[in-house]
Amino acid sequence: MNDHEVHLKKFQKELSAGTVSLALLAVLAKAGEPLYGYLIAKELERTGEGVLSGKQSALYPVLRNLEGAGLLESQIEPSVAGPPRRYYRINERGREVLALWSQAWRATRDSVDSVLEGVLQ
Repeated sequence: MNDHEVHLKKFQKELSAGTVSLALLAVLAKAGEPLYGYLIAKELERTGEGVLSGKQSALYPVLRNLEGAGLLESQIEPSVAGPPRRYYRINERGREVLALWSQAWRATRDSVDSVLEGVLQ
């Protein structure tokens, strides 16, 4: 791995820290029903164009952190095939935080885009 790839990987890791949380809240808000991890990951793959970068296992600690922060609720339900599944749903506090984070994301994106404008054509 060359020096440029190392810098890119570090940058992508730093970027993904907050964006995964934002994307998870958005997926659960749009779902309208509780989802378990695999379904959340599949929805992120379908709509998120690589927000997880193929690391499905990375979403479980983020889900636990969001639940610990009081933004999600979960319940375990038996599964017909395999072990019980933990289903997550966004709560009202999570929806409020999602709105705030979305505003912050858009403002940051627009600000960075305006700085980058004209740099790479």
